[in-house]
Amino acid sequence: MLLAAVVVAAAAGVGVDRAFWRPPATATASPAGPATPYAPASGDGGAASGVAAAVDPSLVDVNVTLGYQGGYAAGTGIVLTATGEVLTNNHVIDGASSVTATDIGNGHTYTATVVGYDRTGDLAVLQLKDASNLATAKLGNSSKVAVGTAVVAIGNAGGTDQTPSAAPGSVTALNQSITASDQQSGTAEQLTGMIQVDAAVQPGDSGGALVDSAGAVIGIDTAGATTTDSQQLSSPQAFAIPIDTALPVAEQITAGKAGTDVHVGPTAFIGVEVATGSGSGSGSGSGSGADTGGVLIAGVVPGSPAAQAALTAGDEITAVNGQSVSGPDALTDLMISQKPGHHVTVQWIDANGAQHSATLTLASGPAD
Repeated sequence: MLLAAVVVAAAAGVGVDRAFWRPPATATASPAGPATPYAPASGDGGAASGVAAAVDPSLVDVNVTLGYQGGYAAGTGIVLTATGEVLTNNHVIDGASSVTATDIGNGHTYTATVVGYDRTGDLAVLQLKDASNLATAKLGNSSKVAVGTAVVAIGNAGGTDQTPSAAPGSVTALNQSITASDQQSGTAEQLTGMIQVDAAVQPGDSGGALVDSAGAVIGIDTAGATTTDSQQLSSPQAFAIPIDTALPVAEQITAGKAGTDVHVGPTAFIGVEVATGSGSGSGSGSGSGADTGGVLIAGVVPGSPAAQAALTAGDEITAVNGQSVSGPDALTDLMISQKPGHHVTVQWIDANGAQHSATLTLASGPAD
């Protein structure tokens, strides 16, 4: 679950994420939903249900296979164009080896490709293959949102792939800053300018629509508050990326304009699983943790460029193309600047302290 410590709000943590689950040992195909489906609370109010009914056709349920992590995840997306461009959170597709999306409007399930993403802003754009005539979202103006504005958070709560749930609430604060950390990968990110609401969002709502009473999208559901046993929240807390912030990023991605924070196209892939203080990162070489002067390899994907270069678990990557790698985040940043098919020179130290160097041809891997 995506957990975040709120800088400006008094809460134990903030967390709402894609719904995540691992298959049984005997599973051979992606399940339709999590092992224990979330049951949305009933009685969400007639007004919220009415708003949601108008918005639902412009949403998709996003299902992700995490091939190198051995699991599955689910989230939500907002349809921007009739030909299937979909806006969602980056953490929904982080580590995805394949993505599908079911359009709520027509019920069809499409293969989806990741057009591009902004890791720092937690945004991504998908393209649904062979989609046409899709219902598109009514977009609002988040600059006009004020504290007290009535809202409804709509999404694929629990990853059940059923009719999206509707969580009513109101705006409680603007321009909030949070630190979000993903328990599955150990990654962390700073998000600013967030809309805070008291809607009860759930895992799986990520990438969904925060809408006003007219059904206009004013934000992207991204994070929700959680507590420890010693702390109680007087009301739900959730956070959304303002639509005025998200749209320019989406437009940059769909225009094919890569930038410092925006990656466009397939993600370059070394094929290492990196060790961190809280777990391991994805097969693309991503992860996070304290800087240790290098990146310790926890595992290597068979057949990957790293495996072909004879890197093994216990080796420590120290540099790529002569640039020192101070930690997993630095390795991820270097990979995002590369393209599949590019050649990179990797330097590493093995478990015995011997230094090595090899030139790798990068493959196409999971999104970061």
